[in-house]
Amino acid sequence: MENHIADVQKIYASPFVIATEELLVHWQGHRRLTRRAIEAFPEKEFFNYSIGGMRPFSEMVLEMIGLASSGMKGVLTGEWDKVGALPHHTNGSKPATKGEILQLWDELTADIEVNWSKIPLPRFHEIDLAYGEYEGPIYSFILYWIDNEIHHRAQATVYLRSLGIEPPYFWLRD
Repeated sequence: MENHIADVQKIYASPFVIATEELLVHWQGHRRLTRRAIEAFPEKEFFNYSIGGMRPFSEMVLEMIGLASSGMKGVLTGEWDKVGALPHHTNGSKPATKGEILQLWDELTADIEVNWSKIPLPRFHEIDLAYGEYEGPIYSFILYWIDNEIHHRAQATVYLRSLGIEPPYFWLRD
């Protein structure tokens, strides 16, 4: 594993291909689109609908919120919550309405927007141990959060179509 990390550091120590602000714009575009997918769900189905053993979309959204919220804290401070301590892995109280989840979503979106500029540029290439388990450069964790969101939004798209609801178009991120 150490050799792989060293190889990644050598490869990606070159000038940036995308500016950090462009990455933020890209991520926030996905967050706006995912918010639209959340809004498209009827309240009951948001919490209870499942196909093929997949989790309800509300649980997927809580995972996305937990990963990104805890992750931004880790990026900023170097102190990461352990995987098992993330909200979607605990049996603590969870929001009871779609409105409460949308409020959490919006608060996190604002937090990301405010705190992004506090990440020093070299930090994006620093190697860290995210959630006490995953070693890699900071940018790779951010890309994972975006990939994870896209993955779960695709599952939501299947759910919405099976409910006869037109999902938001994946390219409309404004």
